[in-house]
Amino acid sequence: MLTPRFPRRKRIFDMVLVIASAPLTLPVLLACAFAVKLDSPGPVVFSQTRTGQDGHPFQMFKFRTMVKNAEHLKSQLQHLNVLKPPDFKIPNDPRITRVGRVLRATSLDELPQLWNVVRGDMSLVGPRPTSFAPDTYQLWHTRRLEAKPGLTGLWQVSGRHAVAFDDRLRLDDWYMRHASLRLDVSILARTVPVLLRKEGA
Repeated sequence: MLTPRFPRRKRIFDMVLVIASAPLTLPVLLACAFAVKLDSPGPVVFSQTRTGQDGHPFQMFKFRTMVKNAEHLKSQLQHLNVLKPPDFKIPNDPRITRVGRVLRATSLDELPQLWNVVRGDMSLVGPRPTSFAPDTYQLWHTRRLEAKPGLTGLWQVSGRHAVAFDDRLRLDDWYMRHASLRLDVSILARTVPVLLRKEGA
């Protein structure tokens, strides 16, 4: 479970891994940025307001995978949403660019969140940050807000988008009750084959 010393140890663990992996991740980041820039007009990286630890909002970074006016088009496509609100997903979303489809399928669009980890907004492992405000949560949902959000998490290696929102929160709760660096290493190791198989992308 979460202890007073655990956040500090987890922060050190995160930074060591980010720095150690930089020779591998930096060239991939540059290649993705170049591909996005060539594919369609608009910013290479965009930010979204997400709900972080203790309910505090922060700006989460991603490679742009959609057309510039994607947020404007979202309201017009609500009828195609296949997930129970507050989640939102459209199969073969027409807003996604060609390069965007590749980045999403491989989850490379999430790589700029390493900067969120460096800034301290996120951790490598934890509950995935939501795009909706804490006041939309049920009381038992707020348990997940006690932890720093993660680049990957237990639900991502347990079905990813195929897992319903309430079930994801139960996985988040289990993670927080059993939190340890050993568990983080296990989740990170399990994330790699999930990405390679493109499960739930």
